[in-house]
Amino acid sequence: MLRLNRSAKLNALSTALEQALLEALRTPAVAAARAIVFAGSARAFSAGADTSELPEMTPERIAAYYRGSGSLYEVVSRLPQPTVAAVSGYCLGAGFELALACDIRIADESASFGLPEVGLGILPSSGGLTRLVRAVGPAIAREVILFGERFPAAEARRLGLVREVAPAGEALSVALERAAFLAGQPAMAVAWTKAAIDAAAESSASASLLIEQLAYAALNRPAGGPQ
Repeated sequence: MLRLNRSAKLNALSTALEQALLEALRTPAVAAARAIVFAGSARAFSAGADTSELPEMTPERIAAYYRGSGSLYEVVSRLPQPTVAAVSGYCLGAGFELALACDIRIADESASFGLPEVGLGILPSSGGLTRLVRAVGPAIAREVILFGERFPAAEARRLGLVREVAPAGEALSVALERAAFLAGQPAMAVAWTKAAIDAAAESSASASLLIEQLAYAALNRPAGGPQ
């Protein structure tokens, strides 16, 4: 499990915190894990990006940011292991984008989601816009992003953005249970299936079918063979 631990700032995702998460993902223990849970605190999974850093972000620094700590969200989305976000409290802006980069989201009743970036004169740019459009379609994504309003866990569940809503305070325990189940699945089948699903979202039907078939051929083993 990786826990965001910047409680004084409601786990705001500074470049330092993003870099720390990237470094944690490179450790042997996390690299060898069969599933990864991302969690915050009871008050906030993450209240968003650290806006105190925004005035320093010139175009040149922004480009460097996406090559550096800002690559976190794409790194998470491409992990071969299944990833589960355990969401309590605020899940806003970049925090919501991090949760969207995970495969599965478990929220408790206290969770509050939103993408307020447009109101700050910017837009979700760490994969949140793209992933939200693919998850709920452009019409709903426009409403969520342009209005920037917060919405509760029940609405996130209705939109299909979270798998389930747990009682208050129980998001992490449920997420760990779901992660344990996923960790028990054949690792190569999980990794190839994740990659095939991502490719299907970006491919024609014929290309997606071919990817399915090639992945099946690569995974198929004689009875009792390794998985």
